[in-house]
Amino acid sequence: MPSYVAVFPRIEYRKLFHWLLGQPRRMSPSRSHGRLGLDFSLSHCSAPAALLLAGRRSQLCRGATPGPVWVLSPCCPTMRQSSSSVIASAPLSLCWPLHSSDSLCSSSKRSTGSKMSSSASSSSNSDGQGKPKPKSPFRKRGSLQSTTSPDLSGASGPKPLKPQRSLPGTPVSITHYPIDLRISMEEKYKEIVEELFTRSMADSEMRSAPYEFPEDSPIEQLEERRHRLERQISQDIKLLNEKSVDTVDDGFRERAMPMEKEYQRVSISGEEKCGVPHTDLVDAAKCVVKALFIREKYINRSMQSFCKTTAHALKELGMKPLDLRVYEDIPETPVDADAPVHPPVSETHPYDNQDPKNMPPDTGYGCKMVDGVVHVYTKKTNMDKSSELDLPYPDLKEYITDMNVMMALIINGPVKSFCYRRLQYLSSKFQMHILLNEMKELAAQKKVPHRDFYNIRKVDTHIHASSCMNQKHLLRFIKKAMKKYPEEIVHIERGHGQTLKDVFESMNLTAFDLSVDTLDMHADRNTFHRFDKFNAKYNPIGESILREIFIKTDNHIEGKYFAHIVKEVMYDLEESKYQNSELRLSIYGRSRDEWDKLAQWAVKHRVYSDNVRWLIQVPRLFDVYHTKKQLANFQEMLENIFMPLFEVTISPRSHPELHLFLQHVVGFDSVDDESKPEHHIFNLDSPLPANWTEEDNPPYSYYLYYTYANMAVLNHLRRRRGFHTFVLRPHCGEAGPIHHLVSGFMLSENISHGLLLRKAPVLQYLYYLAQIGIAMSPLSNNSLFLSYHRNPLPEYLSRGLIISLSTDDPLQFHFTKEPLMEEYSIATQVWKLSSCDMCELARNSVLMSGFSHRAKSYWLGPSYSREGPESNDIRRTNVPDIRVAYRSETLSEELQLITQAVRTEELDTIDEEDSLSMGPLPVRP
Repeated sequence: MPSYVAVFPRIEYRKLFHWLLGQPRRMSPSRSHGRLGLDFSLSHCSAPAALLLAGRRSQLCRGATPGPVWVLSPCCPTMRQSSSSVIASAPLSLCWPLHSSDSLCSSSKRSTGSKMSSSASSSSNSDGQGKPKPKSPFRKRGSLQSTTSPDLSGASGPKPLKPQRSLPGTPVSITHYPIDLRISMEEKYKEIVEELFTRSMADSEMRSAPYEFPEDSPIEQLEERRHRLERQISQDIKLLNEKSVDTVDDGFRERAMPMEKEYQRVSISGEEKCGVPHTDLVDAAKCVVKALFIREKYINRSMQSFCKTTAHALKELGMKPLDLRVYEDIPETPVDADAPVHPPVSETHPYDNQDPKNMPPDTGYGCKMVDGVVHVYTKKTNMDKSSELDLPYPDLKEYITDMNVMMALIINGPVKSFCYRRLQYLSSKFQMHILLNEMKELAAQKKVPHRDFYNIRKVDTHIHASSCMNQKHLLRFIKKAMKKYPEEIVHIERGHGQTLKDVFESMNLTAFDLSVDTLDMHADRNTFHRFDKFNAKYNPIGESILREIFIKTDNHIEGKYFAHIVKEVMYDLEESKYQNSELRLSIYGRSRDEWDKLAQWAVKHRVYSDNVRWLIQVPRLFDVYHTKKQLANFQEMLENIFMPLFEVTISPRSHPELHLFLQHVVGFDSVDDESKPEHHIFNLDSPLPANWTEEDNPPYSYYLYYTYANMAVLNHLRRRRGFHTFVLRPHCGEAGPIHHLVSGFMLSENISHGLLLRKAPVLQYLYYLAQIGIAMSPLSNNSLFLSYHRNPLPEYLSRGLIISLSTDDPLQFHFTKEPLMEEYSIATQVWKLSSCDMCELARNSVLMSGFSHRAKSYWLGPSYSREGPESNDIRRTNVPDIRVAYRSETLSEELQLITQAVRTEELDTIDEEDSLSMGPLPVRP
């Protein structure tokens, strides 16, 4: 029967055991005398393996250069062990020649398909003493056999075989390491190969077909064996390293994870990288840079955060820096790199210290509102221009001019085309990145001990306190209150007090009658594009009196029930350990005492949690209050909102509860239905706040500017006093006109929703370059303005915008006890997000949030505020360094493209005196 041979080029021990792992367990040769049954000897044949593989049979033994070859000889039932196993000159390569020189190496027989002689076959079946060896069960499968030839070089004399690699997968010269270490490593490889053969022969049973896998040996076990062998080899490789680093944590022990910087990168080469003519690139780049400078000016003047990478790129253009007030940094204790992920918990409650004597003293400043903005003076008795403190803010004329520049920019045709192309490129680049690096990212996550998506920090960056519970939670609380406090007076009707029992009896209801369907607070198909019907869902059983009793802070019982239910939600967050929320509480601006009442509610009922921070939302309802004669003009509303804040900053002892409460407030929000038509265009002809007595509501940009201007002045005053500052994070881009997003780009640190960015490529590209955070709520949008499958969240995420998932209103949109996890779960299932995507969203939510720098240092790592992968600690965030490096490098490349284009021409359009026309920007010759 003809015997066939398979020839392989040089294979080393380290490559051998990786190849063997992929072979079936029982195809290995037998074991003899406690050693591997391999017969190592030098071949009579000097034919190169490459010639055999290429089919050049006529040149097998005609003056060929000697080279080691592998031979798989199916006719050999077993393998013998020769007296000389390995020659010293070839420690890394195995030479497996053909069994008989007469069959292939004779010049008269050049065919590789010739038969092996019967004598050669019979001699292989006996040992050196002529005794026949027992037949192997692997006879039909084939086995490996080797003989050794003393001459590998022909007439030229022996030459040592030099290894190609000194360690697995790492090309290194053999001269780098001592000879004794090299020999010991090769002996280790040989022992591992022999051990692998031994384990493979543990079972002597034959399978019926070569492709069958036994039930007790699944693919997972093969993988486990491979990992075990690699770990065994790594013990020897560690001899080459002089240092080993172990990171020890006070609360837990972690392994120091090496930063993964090597991954498959996608880049564009050539002179025209963006695919548009150079003149269009220059014009578009000037417009984009102009917009970024505008945002940088407003954000820095209000002491909010501007992206460091973008700021460095703009600084390289050589523009004069803005004239900003520089304050000394508030000292903070640095967080150690090995600190636990949970910040230390204070032993005292933050509301315990209510003694005014322990609060900062009064500065003696005075304040009053002028043209809608509060001005601060050094003396209360003499509040004129001479005693005014220098607290900068952009005036109305400057804001409207910049607003017009931005509006002209976003409708510029060449700029729109350029930005659209760049956004498409970013999407495609991310898809290519996923194709090339998804497995590496997953492998990096698997290497992290203990950490996964469930135990990384997540912040619900957009949630309203009045709907922070789900329907079932509210239903249980109402039933419990009806049983526990039936005789408590909860409401005054026409001068007479009503108990909780009386209220429900007037509705002809008992506790038994109530159900989730009876409450009817969940958004349904009837609320789509009907914000009025959605607002009505806040009323349990459709009764506004129950909304006032249970989910208001200012009522007859001083918000007792609402405080209890919010504290229950806080307790659930603390139990989950890794979930946090930024709850919105309302200040309407109808009276000056709203702030004091809200602070007293929080302090009296001790509504506080380390997992929760507050934002203050200001509903845009001036027209409603003015119609009810509650407000005379818009400036009165602004005074009611901001004057108490200036007073408590100047003299904390005048409002002690408010001073304590503000320590946990992080910013302001502007809320209402954005889809309502606006009958007024904000320009220099618009009435000042003191003169705004019209019945029409002021436009969105009007509300936002005066909120921003007062907050900017307040931030400078608070920073002078060493207090923390506030940020502006409005609802923006959920519906309505595009210019809402323009105002948000100029004035806000972060926004909520941002759905309309999908229709404005210029703004979307600017939001990306400025890395403005967007808190998106797909389930909320699905019930109000945009169906779930059309939500642009996955598109924004792929392009690199800073996106976080939030719940908005769990009372209306969610069903489970953990609404934030419900939001992540649905998004992951619908859009097929990976574990890395979810962890990136969670990390973004922490970065966007208003929690303190110290808390973020514990949650994300002490270097989180740096740029690039150095800012990431995968042990805490579970986000691979590959993903963070990709995001950072892609942003830097986009900024470099813009700034390099601007450098090619004079940057005349960046001067503050210039204005932007509707057409392409002029370029000086």
